[in-house]
Amino acid sequence: MVSVEELLRGIAPDAEREIQQRLTGFLGGFVRAYLPQTWEFRTEEGTASLAVDAAGHVTVQPGAAAAPDVTIEVGFERLRTGLTTRRKESTAPGPLNVIPHTAKGRTAFDYLRGRLGL
Repeated sequence: MVSVEELLRGIAPDAEREIQQRLTGFLGGFVRAYLPQTWEFRTEEGTASLAVDAAGHVTVQPGAAAAPDVTIEVGFERLRTGLTTRRKESTAPGPLNVIPHTAKGRTAFDYLRGRLGL
């Protein structure tokens, strides 16, 4: 079975490419204002964290983050289908609880939610 960490590692290269492209674009200053950022994903199968630094580099770590901007409590199957299809209409049903810990986390999640298929 795939772990939460492996799911996040699967999207990390695409996320990093997109973020770094946006940092150099017209709205780069707007995007930069929301970095760095850390999201914690909790499922019944485990927990992993995805972090984006100020330069747009994405890292994934097993376990909980020390101070996440957002904690996402989600059913594993819902997370798996959301991250692999990135289409909300294809996402498996299941629990989803989003806990923003910072204003920048709330804004970023609201903006990116559809790209995660959640």
